[in-house]
Amino acid sequence: MSRRLPPLNAVHTFEAAARHLSFYHAAEELHVTPSAVSHQVRSLETFLGVRLFHRLTRQVALTEAGQAYLPAIRAALDQIKLATERIQSGRESGPLTMNVAPPFAGWLVPRLPLFQVAQPDIEVRLNLVNSTELIDFSRSDVDVVIRYGEVDRPNLANHRLISEQLVPVCSPILLDGSSPLQQPEDLQNVTLLHALPRLGQWKIWLNAAGVSGVDAARGPKFHNTPLTLDAALAGLGVAIADKRLVTKELESGRLVIPFDIPLSGESAYYLIHPEDQTDNPKIAAFRDWLLAEVGRSQDQAKSPPAIHGRASS
Repeated sequence: MSRRLPPLNAVHTFEAAARHLSFYHAAEELHVTPSAVSHQVRSLETFLGVRLFHRLTRQVALTEAGQAYLPAIRAALDQIKLATERIQSGRESGPLTMNVAPPFAGWLVPRLPLFQVAQPDIEVRLNLVNSTELIDFSRSDVDVVIRYGEVDRPNLANHRLISEQLVPVCSPILLDGSSPLQQPEDLQNVTLLHALPRLGQWKIWLNAAGVSGVDAARGPKFHNTPLTLDAALAGLGVAIADKRLVTKELESGRLVIPFDIPLSGESAYYLIHPEDQTDNPKIAAFRDWLLAEVGRSQDQAKSPPAIHGRASS
């Protein structure tokens, strides 16, 4: 049998207004306007068919119906709060689920065994997510997100990880042949590879490097950075990549940097999680480990002076 229930937001607003005996103070608590509180209360009164408050000049007072309704409503909201806390506590003991931007995953995944050694009781579940749209943490089982660019929301914590150092990369086979890459201007003789989420990087790098005569827009476009790097590995052309995130390919010699002129972007990759989950043990353990690992990798990096510009996102 279906239940005919009043709107929860109106019930919540009524309880706050009844507790404060003030629409103004209820509005402050709920971060809405007093008129919004009045509207919610009136909608609840309409639903119930009775008045819950006497509206006085500078205050409100509960009617008999309001006084009778309040204890049951307060008890029901307390039960909802308790049930919610029980569910949230389950997030603390479950797997650590993360959504990670594909370029950063190439840096993170080889290091995850170190985290598992340090935290053997935390099960990691990693999803690759190309979209720059941030998920709604309250409607998802995802605990943390690693993405390019900070998120300006008051309820989210942002932790800066790695700033970009963009460089051209390609297969070593492009350094040989009839038209080898000897200077940046030689890029006009090869195919430029582009990642659709980061279109414009070639133009920024060429401008910052002082290279002219190269059409920065030509060349095939790929759905994401990993596909673009796959094309570079296959010898299709030259891609732009974050130097720190292709360390494995560079060390193995599968990719080379024809012109080691890094472009330092102003943005970075960020670890993001709900602010109210800051003390969640599994999130805190991963956050502290990741920040320490980023610090170690930056101390180990030895790069020449970088040219500066604004990297598009």
